[in-house]
Amino acid sequence: KLQFLYFIAHTPAKMPAATQAEKKRKIEQEKPAAEQTAEADDEEGEEGWTDIERLTEVGIGAADVAKLKAGGVNTVGGLLMIVKKDLADIKGLSDAKIDKILEAAKKFVSFSGFHSGVEALQKRSDVVKITTGCKAFDELLGGGIETMSITEAFGEFRTGKTQLAHTLCVTTQLPRSMNGGNGKIAYIDTEGTFRPERIRPIAERFGLEAEAALENIIVARAYTHEHQASLLGMLGSKMVDDQFRLLIIDSITALFRVDFIGRGQLADRQQKLGRMLSHLVKLAEEFNIAVYITNQVVADPGAMFTADPKKPVGGHVMAHASTTRLYLRKGRGDQRICKIHDSPCLPEAEAVYQIST
Repeated sequence: KLQFLYFIAHTPAKMPAATQAEKKRKIEQEKPAAEQTAEADDEEGEEGWTDIERLTEVGIGAADVAKLKAGGVNTVGGLLMIVKKDLADIKGLSDAKIDKILEAAKKFVSFSGFHSGVEALQKRSDVVKITTGCKAFDELLGGGIETMSITEAFGEFRTGKTQLAHTLCVTTQLPRSMNGGNGKIAYIDTEGTFRPERIRPIAERFGLEAEAALENIIVARAYTHEHQASLLGMLGSKMVDDQFRLLIIDSITALFRVDFIGRGQLADRQQKLGRMLSHLVKLAEEFNIAVYITNQVVADPGAMFTADPKKPVGGHVMAHASTTRLYLRKGRGDQRICKIHDSPCLPEAEAVYQIST
């Protein structure tokens, strides 16, 4: 009781609302500009990105900001991830303007400095692991697929690559307490295999309303590799407006195999595939999303005497870009086998699963 009275006696009298607002405004005006900018950065939210519109606060004209947005640049971090020659392709931006814009952007975000291993570990704590809906899969992946990275699943037909994509469309919407991502999903379908009716039974399994689950998935059908790249360019603005946690491309290489034929076009194909994968890495890190891509396989003529003469499409470009690579193959009967083919932190291991309705 005495402690309670002591607290009451030492509580300052409450100011009128108008007086509080006036005092706060005065304090804000007296703060250094750098401190005000730092506080504004904290107000950007937990996601860690800064809207490109904020460049107008440091002397960049609204017309130039509009040109950047029209060119697919929606965040300050995204701007600094683009090379100058690509920015020069945006209509209406001269070299002098680009230099001025980049200097202004560095006042909000800096990629030039080193940081300690402790800080790197702290940043890793922001990673979200999204359950696959299969216990064996989750154990193999150390909890599920990770945000801020690319998870690639490759294998022949009927191994469950697309079914896993459909399941992730639902589990990503689950709350974090249920090992979900608590976010929306963007799905780029290059093979025409997305089936909204498949979402219904999966949603019911996890206790979600089917219509609400479908509402949180945005789907686009791509018909050429250029269309696929264009759709990726549209995603930045959508991720600024809503909380997305997963991007699916099923499959990443199908259209490249159709649009580029023969060895004469192989180098061009690999360069454009590499640019697209680089774009995916940047989206994953900037918006803290998981990227799940499926990939096809081809027969390897040089491995005719091996037990499994198949290899993923995309070569070394694909191998270096994907953070975690999963090899899905058929087992006995209805069994399927998933193997960790490559990962920076997971050991080589296998899990057995089945595709069910």
